[in-house]
Amino acid sequence: MRITTWNVNGIRAALRKGFTDHVSRMKPDVLMLQEVRAFREQLPEGWPESDGWHVLWNPAVRKGYSGTAILSRHPVELCSEAIGGRKDEEGRIIEARVCGLTLACVYLPSGSSGAHRQKVKDAWMRRFRRWAGQRTGDLPFLFGGDLNIAHTERDIFYAKSNENTSGFLPHERAWFGRLLKSGWHDVVREQAGDVDGPYSWWSNRGRARELDRGWRIDYLLVNAALRPRVQGTTVHREGGLEVSDHAPVSVDLDWPIG
Repeated sequence: MRITTWNVNGIRAALRKGFTDHVSRMKPDVLMLQEVRAFREQLPEGWPESDGWHVLWNPAVRKGYSGTAILSRHPVELCSEAIGGRKDEEGRIIEARVCGLTLACVYLPSGSSGAHRQKVKDAWMRRFRRWAGQRTGDLPFLFGGDLNIAHTERDIFYAKSNENTSGFLPHERAWFGRLLKSGWHDVVREQAGDVDGPYSWWSNRGRARELDRGWRIDYLLVNAALRPRVQGTTVHREGGLEVSDHAPVSVDLDWPIG
């Protein structure tokens, strides 16, 4: 089973830029999308079911903002759209079950627009830690998405100059470290080893994409029960950046389908 996460930076624009062709080449069984920025009625009629997908859609209340979706080639069952016991009005989480595997599509807030949004992000992180702590038991579980945090200096090209930047703040990095110590596995980092990157987001300024000077903020994490099923990971830099400023990220699992 291949599970892919992708911040599409607006699904309507992504569809115009070749989203469907890139997905066809990646061949995910489950596609977790962040920043969809659309309601279902704003999409092409019948899509994505017309392309053979089962879909769960969690848009933000605010029009044209945030939102998540899960597209699956197999029947998908909604488990929750709540974090910390309440539904998130920005549409930042979907927990679902596909082929017996429970997974979640997650889009953490960004704090880059100012102190008020950093407070929102910090509160969300506290609720999410409690949520994640309840899912490290014996049942296999995966969550993935844009977490808006680069964990270590290996995950960001300009580490020193971003020490006071949201997404690389000391308390955010410590939060991520505690998440891993609690029983979650960052499978892309485990597969890549102690190397710079592989980055998944690049600024549109300068030559950041061309020179591969980015951030690794798009993650796939599994609990210990699922870790032995991980076969490999891929950051799909080729092609995916034509659609979004984020590259898709995939994990391949030894997991029965059907």
